[in-house]
Amino acid sequence: MKIKTTAAPGRGGARAAARAPGKTATGAGPASFSPLQLDLARRLGSEIISGAMPAGMRLTEQSLSARLEVSRTPVRGALRLLAKYKFLESEPNGGYRICADAAGRRLPSIAKLGATAEGLYQTLIEDRARRLLPDAVTEKDLLSRYPVQRNLLSKALVRMAGDGLIEKRDGYGWRFLPSLGTADAISESYRFRLAIECAALLEPTFCVNREVLERTRAAHERFLQLPPQQQKVSEYRELNSLFHEMLARFSGNRFMLHATQQQNQLRRLDEHAEFFKHTRMPQSCREHVEILDAIEQGDQQWAAALLRHHLSVASRRATPDDAA
Repeated sequence: MKIKTTAAPGRGGARAAARAPGKTATGAGPASFSPLQLDLARRLGSEIISGAMPAGMRLTEQSLSARLEVSRTPVRGALRLLAKYKFLESEPNGGYRICADAAGRRLPSIAKLGATAEGLYQTLIEDRARRLLPDAVTEKDLLSRYPVQRNLLSKALVRMAGDGLIEKRDGYGWRFLPSLGTADAISESYRFRLAIECAALLEPTFCVNREVLERTRAAHERFLQLPPQQQKVSEYRELNSLFHEMLARFSGNRFMLHATQQQNQLRRLDEHAEFFKHTRMPQSCREHVEILDAIEQGDQQWAAALLRHHLSVASRRATPDDAA
């Protein structure tokens, strides 16, 4: 058998030959980013789009690694990726700053760079919310729909099961659990949230992150300043989710945080474009700001009372097509 040979490349050529096709030193391809870097980029990108991190805000590896509780290496990769897609611009003295038009950008381009368990988890939730997935599915069905490795799918499904979104069937396959598609389910959800989220504000371990609180306040104020026709349901939905999770995170109670995160995910399963009544969004945002005011003043009792009123009003208005 003949073997075709080529001239041995020089040292620089060897490095170039080792790269995947289409990849250059300055144009990193999908393989250049780890799953953790992709997940961090998606998470930071979502915060930028929602306004939780405003245009002009300076980001550094050190501050983000402390907040996200990861090392600086994956943060560095996530920042490079966001800069590549024009969410960030690098600064001469190091670090990055959020671009002026970053909030108007979208994340799908980043999603195309590679599949991760977090990305697949979010995609499964979004597709279920759009009624693109049936009540019962098999791994074979999902693998034919999503071109990912089986171990990645297994991780996503196990996480969804842990969050109470799906369960293993007795025979084979998986079944989505009842979510918030009925009035009874929504009422039960609100009663649960009234018990958990209000109590979270009164935890002895409650501790405010001032920087996060101010970012959240600024994001709400920017949303309220938008003309009604520019107040998008998707942006409010993300803002609303981040707000309630932030309060639970401040509690310092891991179980309350997990319960709040689970409720947010359950709500996402049924949050299509009509899930929030447009007229309720501005009022809900104003109520959020009042709660933030009370927390900033150190009055957790008043904050808990405001939150109880906020959730009670929302529960009375809520139907399968209306929640807050």
